[in-house]
Amino acid sequence: MLKSKHLILFCMNNVYVQLGGNLGNRKGFLEKACELISEHIGTVVKKSMIYESTPWGVDNQGYFLNQVLLIKTRFNPFKLLEKILEIEKIMGRIRLEKWGERIIDIDVLFYDGIILETETLCIPHSHISKRRFVLKPMNDIASEYLHPKLNQTIAELLEKCLDDEKVEVYEE
Repeated sequence: MLKSKHLILFCMNNVYVQLGGNLGNRKGFLEKACELISEHIGTVVKKSMIYESTPWGVDNQGYFLNQVLLIKTRFNPFKLLEKILEIEKIMGRIRLEKWGERIIDIDVLFYDGIILETETLCIPHSHISKRRFVLKPMNDIASEYLHPKLNQTIAELLEKCLDDEKVEVYEE
């Protein structure tokens, strides 16, 4: 009997995600999200510094902590979103209102330079160029990353960003 060995290769995709939250132990929740991403989604390759920012688009909320991660995953964009929503649920995220206060929010910013627009998923994330709290941490780990729709680097987008909300490196 002849046995053959088959090598199965899984394509590893480079994905940038943003973590954010403004309730409870904000830094602890970012750390827990990062841990769960490593366990359930893929390898965390790079992490930005943690930034503190004023709430974007709403008033009367506490300041957010934000961080961007580069992860390598074998999941396609839709399975990735499913896993992200599971992690948010595990951590106790309850969605009551758009841009409301939250324990954790995990957004897909970029996925291998693809452009994808559906009802449930938009890649690249549609508000990247308008949000300093996204651009600053992204700039830490990928300043030369080229936005596939806008054809500008993260550093260029940050330089041109009109958002004047406070975004500063977080120090405990």
